[in-house]
Amino acid sequence: MTVLPPNYTGGLFITHITSQGDRLDSLAWKYYGDATLFAPIVAANFGRGALTPVFPAGVTLVIPILVVSNVQANDLPPWERGR
Repeated sequence: MTVLPPNYTGGLFITHITSQGDRLDSLAWKYYGDATLFAPIVAANFGRGALTPVFPAGVTLVIPILVVSNVQANDLPPWERGR
């Protein structure tokens, strides 16, 4: 059973049990494909006492499932269109 942090108000999530050497950026890369998207992982796990620069093995983390919206080209600024 996963115990959610008291401040977690997100929606869907998965749990991740860390391996020795896991880092927030490497987890963001693994689950989101972008190492800079570690903030949702931090927010979902804040207050659990589990956040360290490098995780030991066996720490259970909540990984929020991010919802990506389909952005239409007309919704983007001109310099972002056509990428």
